[in-house]
Amino acid sequence: MFGNLLDVGRIKVGHAQNDEAGTGVTVVLAESGATAGVDVRGGAPGTRETDLLHPLNTVQQIHAVVLSGGSAFGLAASGGVMQYLEEKGIGFETGYARVPIVAQAVLYDLNFKDARVRPDHGMGYAACLAASGVSLPLGAVGAGCGATVGKIRGQGFISKSGIGSYSVILNNGLVVAALVAVNALGDVVENGQILAGALNDEGTGWLNTENYMLQNLPDPSFGESKGQNTTIGVIATNARLDKAQINKAASMGHDGLARSIRPVHTSMDGDTLFALATGQVPANPDLVGVLAARAVEQAVFSAVRSI
Repeated sequence: MFGNLLDVGRIKVGHAQNDEAGTGVTVVLAESGATAGVDVRGGAPGTRETDLLHPLNTVQQIHAVVLSGGSAFGLAASGGVMQYLEEKGIGFETGYARVPIVAQAVLYDLNFKDARVRPDHGMGYAACLAASGVSLPLGAVGAGCGATVGKIRGQGFISKSGIGSYSVILNNGLVVAALVAVNALGDVVENGQILAGALNDEGTGWLNTENYMLQNLPDPSFGESKGQNTTIGVIATNARLDKAQINKAASMGHDGLARSIRPVHTSMDGDTLFALATGQVPANPDLVGVLAARAVEQAVFSAVRSI
């Protein structure tokens, strides 16, 4: 077992990034198709194909999820993923063409190194070429390349973050896992202890973002952080779930963000979690949701520990 999203099976993950510019793309490929859902909680999201994942809408399966930096510019990366999938004959059959169904969420990393370089068509295609079912690098790679946390007072007080992953495997063969790129306004907190977040004035310890907000009521200063955050990720499971059930798993997965990031889901974050079900193992959907929250929580910790 890998201890990460690859334990689910039938999916591959690939990264591509520009280290000098500090931005990148991560693609989760489900080339055989996967039932998918999504839950958007933050107030500043950048997304693609989220409406399609609603249980009332027609298409039942998708073929890839893209996580990227670049803010709204980064949505261009999905074009490269679509090209890759079309070349392999993968997509929703319309009678005239197979249309790959590719969902995406972006995070803001334009303020990390070079705002002139953004994930694009070519970087999305490169991430697909790099996709593997046996190896998953973590840390400052792919969508985590330019990820940072603790941004309430601006870039002078941030901590580096990245992309992390974690899996839960039960004795009956059920696997629930998460892959999360952590780019939050708030701090990453485990058992009451800050692992990464906003630095204090001396740069020797943690500010504690929640306390800072409380101490500066009614008008706390948010420095340069407005709209420059967002934690995005993918939950995946080998459970057999329908669209309504996998959407519920995406919703419950946000509990893992609430356990590990403080504050989370603010108006300045675009927090978005996708969920994929590959359909091999019968499972209670509520159990999948409980495990999704655990996997997301631990994936957040992995994202900062992998730096």
